[in-house]
Amino acid sequence: MPWLELSLTIRAAEQPRVEAALEDLGALSITLQDADAETPDEEAIFEPGVGEIPLWNQIVLNALFDADADKRGLTEAIADDLPFIEPAQIDWRVVDDQDWERAWMDQFKPMPFGRRLWVYPWNIEPPVDGDIVVVRLDPGLAFGTGTHPTTAMCLEWLDGQQLAGKHVLDYGCGSGILAIAALKLGASRAVGIDNDPQALLASRDNAERNGVHDDLDVYLPGEAPAALADVLVANILAGPLGELAPTFAAAVKPGAPFALSGILHGQHEELLVRYAGWFEGLEVRTLEDWVRISGFRKA
Repeated sequence: MPWLELSLTIRAAEQPRVEAALEDLGALSITLQDADAETPDEEAIFEPGVGEIPLWNQIVLNALFDADADKRGLTEAIADDLPFIEPAQIDWRVVDDQDWERAWMDQFKPMPFGRRLWVYPWNIEPPVDGDIVVVRLDPGLAFGTGTHPTTAMCLEWLDGQQLAGKHVLDYGCGSGILAIAALKLGASRAVGIDNDPQALLASRDNAERNGVHDDLDVYLPGEAPAALADVLVANILAGPLGELAPTFAAAVKPGAPFALSGILHGQHEELLVRYAGWFEGLEVRTLEDWVRISGFRKA
């Protein structure tokens, strides 16, 4: 089924009023993107703080309406409700519907990580092979399928750890892929933490699909009960990783192995210095433009 799409370029300060007005006019969905995307002025927003909704200075707002909506009537209503919107800012087009789940499934293929760990989409059955460990994944709306180098390096690292009976902390759990992989690799318990409630929902759903939901607990930051982990993995960004170093040090047992990623090459040197106060045996692994740091909590 086709849709009628409205596109507006607006300032960040105008976004709340514009979005509220379009919802009142019957918009079925509203998405925002950087008006300077794919230009030298593009500004990346990766990891907002809890409760924060960071926006770009200039925003392209896209709103979907039913295909049979009255375009002329909507344009007139926008002019009445939002007089600061110029006619030249309003762009209408008809867009075709897509089977988004099928499109994702067509792109996502089985992927190996390390010696025995594989990630499979739900539309492909893995072979009956007792020597491989399979994570079945539907990432939903949360980041983390294994296709990104940061996730891939963390999965590879987990495959190389002795996880049997261990308690694993996955900070920035996203889709839950790392916590679930740890459990499938033998960990007895995993805790996932993320500042996005949607990520917690996706993690719970994926854990249930993999039959490990009884062994995974997920929390917003600051809400997890105090318990020292045997293993830590955190796939977020360099800035938060630097701030969280003392938190991570207090969250794991002496000698606990850890891996950090989400770090662009060139950002790792400062993190190595930062983490050396609490961790030792620090090693760097690079894949494309991304870095993984691993090591152990000092005894």
